[in-house]
Amino acid sequence: MKLTTSQALMKFLNQQYIEIDGRKQKLFKGIFTIFGHGNVLGIGQALEEDSGDLEVYQGRSEQGMAHAAAAFAKQTGHQQLMACTTSVGPGSANMVTAAATATANNIPILLIPGDTFASRQPDPVLQQIEQPHDSTISTNDAFKPVSKYWDRITRPEQLMTALIQAMRVLTRQADTGAVTIAIPQDVQAEAYDFPAYFFDKRVHRFDKRKPDDRALDRVVELIANKKKPLIICGGGVRYSDAGKELAKFTEKYQIPFAETQAGKSAVVSDHPMNLGGIGVTGNFAANQIAKEADVIIGIGTRFTDFTTSSKHLFQHQDVEFVTINNSAYHASKLDAHSLVADAKVAIEQLDQQLAHRQYQTEYSDEISQIKRAWQQEVERLSSIQYVKGLKPEVEGHLDEELAEYEKVLNTSLTQTQAIGVIQQHIADDAIIVGSSGSLPGDLQRMWINRKPNTYHLEYGYSCMGYEISGSFGVKLAALEQEVYAMVGDGSYLMLHSELITSVQEGQKINVLLFDNAGFGCINNLQMDHGMGSFGTEFRKRDHQTKQLTGEIMAISYAQSAAAYGVKTYTATNAQELIDALEDAKKQSISTLIDIKVLPKTMTHGYDAWWNVGVAEVAKNPVIEQAAKERRVNLAAARKY
Repeated sequence: MKLTTSQALMKFLNQQYIEIDGRKQKLFKGIFTIFGHGNVLGIGQALEEDSGDLEVYQGRSEQGMAHAAAAFAKQTGHQQLMACTTSVGPGSANMVTAAATATANNIPILLIPGDTFASRQPDPVLQQIEQPHDSTISTNDAFKPVSKYWDRITRPEQLMTALIQAMRVLTRQADTGAVTIAIPQDVQAEAYDFPAYFFDKRVHRFDKRKPDDRALDRVVELIANKKKPLIICGGGVRYSDAGKELAKFTEKYQIPFAETQAGKSAVVSDHPMNLGGIGVTGNFAANQIAKEADVIIGIGTRFTDFTTSSKHLFQHQDVEFVTINNSAYHASKLDAHSLVADAKVAIEQLDQQLAHRQYQTEYSDEISQIKRAWQQEVERLSSIQYVKGLKPEVEGHLDEELAEYEKVLNTSLTQTQAIGVIQQHIADDAIIVGSSGSLPGDLQRMWINRKPNTYHLEYGYSCMGYEISGSFGVKLAALEQEVYAMVGDGSYLMLHSELITSVQEGQKINVLLFDNAGFGCINNLQMDHGMGSFGTEFRKRDHQTKQLTGEIMAISYAQSAAAYGVKTYTATNAQELIDALEDAKKQSISTLIDIKVLPKTMTHGYDAWWNVGVAEVAKNPVIEQAAKERRVNLAAARKY
């Protein structure tokens, strides 16, 4: 078949299928595009001529559209994917952050940036970076450290092996992430006689890997001799669709489990064994049980520092670790007894073995008691109302400034109260999306999932700007459900361009924008460790001190978003928020609620420690004391 490289690419993508439980569907739903000189006459021409079944979406930001593609794949459980194409230079560079976000979270996306001329005849072409020491380098080399597979096509026939390798990575859940195929703009348009068999229908299947028998025996023997195990439910449970199996398993053996950000909503929150979020953004129920557990069983988790509290959380003197993961790399962490296996298959086989041994834990009523205590705390947090003289949840930082914020933002809402109101007034099957700032901590602790797979947080990279783009991708994956972006004002300002794409596509998303006039999460971090409030509040410059210590900036995000054609609201108290949420349900277009909240009214710390670098020498003695405390905590943590 005589085709250009780009035409062959699109024909190949249209012939990729995935089979799940005997049902086949197209692997690629569509392709996000932002056209420039580096891809419009090659890839653009191929799409115009024959895009096949690929739905072509017009992105607004290269980073944003790639976030949307990753969110789509995440929400579908990797069962359907999106591709993204950009021009060379700044267009492709803008996708590097999104590639890193996808790879950090093991989310498959296909990135097809244009590249400089393979022939080099017009060098330096527009937007080319020249490197005197290496003419083969282009902007796209920046994708190498953030991609799970990277290739550059300098001859049309190279496309074939590159795409076959790309499909291997994109359909391998154990080691997937961003796949980058850079194609120079002249090669995109070059013709080649591709063999017809390259375009045969290819059906991909996920490998439901079984655990090694000897490894399984060792793990069963270990668990059977432990009295108080704790399971940590990670994202791998959701991608394996193992939520029901985990729920039955934990109830049968009376093993409590805690959730990572990626694992949350694999099982509903009111399951009797579900302790909720664990670690730095976790709650005191999960964290207290974790400190006393004699074996930690991680299922589908990467054991990040937030999950393990920088390896400080697990304090039982005889604690041991078991990991169940598709990835041998992740399964090897914490010197664990590892089962390299699919989560669902491993749970089923553990069940068979433990049932044969008639295993039961030695928990009595601790789990139900601590769950009740945490639920009471959630109710308290949800009911906190601002009154003059209120001591905020994060007290001792900006206590005296709260009255100023109340006046400038014209609000009496606390952040935890706002979350409680939202919880009560959106549908049980609504999907919430988040990523950064203080909201992930509040949501992991406070949010009650009443339906599975309704909690979608990107926290492997905690990428500011993911929230709205991600919500659009989630909506494309869940057309019948309401989707809510939970985003702070700082993250909204960084990236909200795909809000316009949602309007263009007629795919409604709801943006819940928490405006506390600053980077509140990092303000907490700096002030918790002895610093002042430096460079994190949104204040105008004081021309006397020459610092950003002037008036608080008052911004109407509702007015800004209204210009895009979005239905907008402003909420400064609980009733206004309720009214906005209820009216937003009636809308057919995307909505934005500008929720004005007071700073320092988010949740803050529950029996967890996070290892962050603190200056060991400073003029401020409080900072030096914080450094000493860090050394004490570090001494009590595992070294690797």
